[in-house]
Amino acid sequence: MPDLPDRATSKADETPETDAERRRRRAQFLRELAEARELRDRVQPRRAKTARLRHAMRMRTFRW
Repeated sequence: MPDLPDRATSKADETPETDAERRRRRAQFLRELAEARELRDRVQPRRAKTARLRHAMRMRTFRW
């Protein structure tokens, strides 16, 4: 991925990131992950259905 900075060089001269920056990056990552899952579910409906059924079975058998 060419748009990502090189971590070895950028971390050495960069100040430590704040909690707000870390939370912002994490929120962005989770949004992109959810978007990717939605896209996969639209493109592969059969796989999405089996995944939903598998998840439902796990939740039914999970003991609190």
